[in-house]
Amino acid sequence: MEDEESDRYRAPALDKGLDILELLAGVDGGLTQAEIAKRLGRSPNEFYRMLDRLVKRGYVTKPDGDRYSLTLKLFGLAQLHAPVRRLVSYATPLMRELAETSRQANQLVVFDRGSAVVIAQQEAPGYWGISIRVGSHISLFDTGSGHVLLAFRPQEEREMMISEQLRSTEKPAQPPEFFNRLDQIRDRGYEMMASLQTAGVYNLSAPVLGPDGKAIAALTVPYITLVNLSSAPDITQTIELLLATAEQLSRLAGSDVKQVL
Repeated sequence: MEDEESDRYRAPALDKGLDILELLAGVDGGLTQAEIAKRLGRSPNEFYRMLDRLVKRGYVTKPDGDRYSLTLKLFGLAQLHAPVRRLVSYATPLMRELAETSRQANQLVVFDRGSAVVIAQQEAPGYWGISIRVGSHISLFDTGSGHVLLAFRPQEEREMMISEQLRSTEKPAQPPEFFNRLDQIRDRGYEMMASLQTAGVYNLSAPVLGPDGKAIAALTVPYITLVNLSSAPDITQTIELLLATAEQLSRLAGSDVKQVL
């Protein structure tokens, strides 16, 4: 009786799509349409339209022409779940303290469906500072936060993140020098770059890491020289404060957030 009741509310198309996502989540290297059909015990023709829709909606990609594999879109959706709210709750007092000690604004950024997204922002304590709205989508390619999110991810995930960014923004592919820079950032432990959006600003970005060494988020200070406040930390001291804060946040939040990322 219970099975009959559940069958009354079946959604075959939805079930088919979920079957595909669950199957692809458990394989490396992707599967062809025929291989998907074989593993799910159905005809290949049954999956053509469903795969086409999943590709167009960004959940599945065809990096090798005829093999389908998952994108990181589901990963991005998970970012909106409760663990991210917990990450923000852990980060808020630390970000406030960082702003007070550095005299600079700071922001927390995660990867979400093809771009870097600001999930928390702390204003500078004085009347000068650079801020960015929570919810803003920023580039992976020309921001310190984006560089850090890419640098502290395995090569395969890095390539998928870049692929989603290219697909969502139609930006050109990056030259080899860009990937060399990511490796340098990982070796150094942080990014320091002149802002490509605002003159006179340096983006200082450090990773918030999970226990596996992957970046959960990027903590960024848009540093400006405060010439009217001689007691304010200089850029080197600000980097030290940023790294200490990111390390503390990694210890607090890493194991909690890793469960869903």
